Amino acid sequence: MVLDIEDHNFEDEVLKSDVPVVVDFWAPWCGPCLRISPLVEKFSEEFNSKLKCCKLNVDENPETAMKYQVMSIPLLLFFKNGLKVDESLGAVPESMIRPKVEALL
Repeated sequence: MVLDIEDHNFEDEVLKSDVPVVVDFWAPWCGPCLRISPLVEKFSEEFNSKLKCCKLNVDENPETAMKYQVMSIPLLLFFKNGLKVDESLGAVPESMIRPKVEALL
């Protein structure tokens, strides 16, 4: 299950998570974001208890988007132990994202 997060719970859900986290920065009007979304769902199901997958709507949560300098979406940020360790920009294929996810685990 992909968790919808917001500015107010980003720290608790992502930075304080006891498992690695993938955050999908997206917006409903963004076509490429809609192509990445099923991939995030897939990783969420596949890596279940070892990985947390979250979505953050950049239009509704500008504070977090600004903090992480999100200029283009879709943007996946990869967090481990409260630190951003990697990212993936754009609607790239699974073959480019999977190694980043597996490196987190």
